Amino acid sequence: MELEHERDIWSDFKKGDWHAYTLLYDAYYKRLNNYGYKFTRDVALIEDAIQDLFVKLWTNRETLGEPSSVKNYLYKALRHALFRKIKSQRKFTLAPTESYDYTFELSWHDHLVVDEDERELQRIIKDVTGKLPARQQEIVYMRFYEGLSYEEIAEIMSININSVYKLWYKTVDNLKDALRHLLCVLLVYCVSRTGTEG
Repeated sequence: MELEHERDIWSDFKKGDWHAYTLLYDAYYKRLNNYGYKFTRDVALIEDAIQDLFVKLWTNRETLGEPSSVKNYLYKALRHALFRKIKSQRKFTLAPTESYDYTFELSWHDHLVVDEDERELQRIIKDVTGKLPARQQEIVYMRFYEGLSYEEIAEIMSININSVYKLWYKTVDNLKDALRHLLCVLLVYCVSRTGTEG
C-alpha cells in the first residue's frame, strides 16, 4: 500500500510519535519482505534484518535526515543490512558493487492473479528476466515493477548514475532477442484480452 502524507509521517516519527512509526512499519513491512526475498530465501534472516532496521530507525530517529523517498531509503538500508548479515554468515562475501544472488520475482500480490493467460505472461517475464545476471535482474525489477528513476536506482544500489545507465544499456542489449519473443506474446495476449472484453 502507498503511504499518504509520507513526509509528514516521517517528520512525526522523527519527533518520537509512536503511531507514525507503526504507520511506517505497517506500510513497508510486506514490501521490504518481498524485496529481501530476492536476495535470499532465508525468511528468518530477512525478518531479522527488517526488525533490526526498524529498531535502528527508532533508536536513531532524531539524527535521521529527510529522505526524498522513504521507500527508497528503506530499500537501500535493508539491502545493506542483508548484505552484512549474509556476509557475516559466510554464505558469500561481497561489496555492494560485486556479484551477488538475486532472484527475479513479481510482487507478492501478483501471485494472486487467477487469470490463466496472465499467469502464463508472468511466467514468461520471469523466465526471460531470470536468465540475466543478478544486478541486471535487480535493475529490471526496480525500473519496471517499482517504477523507480535511474537516480533512485543509483541511490538504492549505491552506485553512480553513469554506472546505472551502463548497467541498463547492457541489460537491454541482453534482453533484445528475448524481448522480441516477449513482444509477440504480449501482442497475442492483448488481442485475446480485447476479444474477451468486447
